[in-house]
Amino acid sequence: MSGLSVALALALFPSNSDALKEGECDVCVSFLGKFYESLKENDMKFNSADIEKALVKSCKDAKGKDNRFCYYIGATSDAATKMINEVSKPLSYHAPVERICEKLKKKDSQICELKYDKQLDLSTVDLKKLKVKDLKKILEEWGESCKGCAEKSDFIRKIEELMPMYAPAAAKARTEL
Repeated sequence: MSGLSVALALALFPSNSDALKEGECDVCVSFLGKFYESLKENDMKFNSADIEKALVKSCKDAKGKDNRFCYYIGATSDAATKMINEVSKPLSYHAPVERICEKLKKKDSQICELKYDKQLDLSTVDLKKLKVKDLKKILEEWGESCKGCAEKSDFIRKIEELMPMYAPAAAKARTEL
């Protein structure tokens, strides 16, 4: 075996101590997994330059923790670092996203510290028992705001009004209760 193929094998198959643990790097794995699937669905050419362009475009629409991940890898306009090639190169030869996240973790441990917030089940949760902060967060995730809302009941009314558009299954389940 040549030295290059040994180096490639070691790069693609790191030792078990480097392997991600269950639930670790969930934002990285989830975001890159969805991104990789979108590349395949759109019959994208798998070369680094095209993948980088698509990644930057995808990151423009990213919100919350996905946007923070994009910032960490340098795929946002305000990012201080540029590690985008650490994603685009391995994706160009179809490396598993878990392996890419393992390598990113070595470069910047913050990437794997990102965790998605626990999602509320809007079909069963009692909105009246939530804090105003949580009600605002629901609206924020939907890209909405509640102008003129002063009372908790105002936020609840706004969420119930918008629910059929943003969470149709939850809205339907709530009407059946």
